[in-house]
Amino acid sequence: MNHDSLLDSLRRASAVPSTSGSVAQQLLAMLLSEHMSAGDRLPSERRLSEALGVGRSAVREAIAALEVLGIVTTRVGSGTYVRSSTSELLPQTLSWSMLLDQDQMEQLAFVRSALERAAAERAAEVATPADAERLREIVQAQRDSAATRAYVDHDIAFHQHIAQVADNPILDDLLSTARALLRVWFEHAVDRAEDVETAIGEHAAIAEAIAAGDPAAAEAAMRRHMATATARILRVAGDR
Repeated sequence: MNHDSLLDSLRRASAVPSTSGSVAQQLLAMLLSEHMSAGDRLPSERRLSEALGVGRSAVREAIAALEVLGIVTTRVGSGTYVRSSTSELLPQTLSWSMLLDQDQMEQLAFVRSALERAAAERAAEVATPADAERLREIVQAQRDSAATRAYVDHDIAFHQHIAQVADNPILDDLLSTARALLRVWFEHAVDRAEDVETAIGEHAAIAEAIAAGDPAAAEAAMRRHMATATARILRVAGDR
């Protein structure tokens, strides 16, 4: 695959500054228009950022979004590669590409909020003492890692555990998809110490409501958490 022709295509498509969401869409369009094959390597992060006229961080985040969608894979020390042929990717990209646009972020966050509230409510109905203790352990792990990148992993683990306790595979799958699509923004949405502290406090309240077996309190606590979490994600998305 000729990287120069790929980069020329991107230069023609990038007449205006791009957010990481629109960078991902441009990369996606490039993959489809150039008929790349499984195993083809993308141009380097540096060359992509130059072609698009954006910072390397925007390219990195865009590639992370495409990796979450299973479109590309990154090999440490080697580069980023297409995972499937573009003919195989087309049906998937048609259904998912709109979710990479930050204009869709609020709608996706709204759907995630409704699902998370349902999971918390159900978890409070069925959680065992061991389930409740595991939630408390994850909250403590968040406190211990508040100043590190591991915090995001514990944040996601907290929500994953609630969905697992709710014991509804469809709900779990839908939440996993929503979180995966939003994850590209998560790390930037908790880059302020006060935001991390707020999120941990909200998680603690959710954990205690579930431990108490109080579905209404668990749903209300998750509702409050989703309101602040969504506001943080939209704030970050709007800044990019």
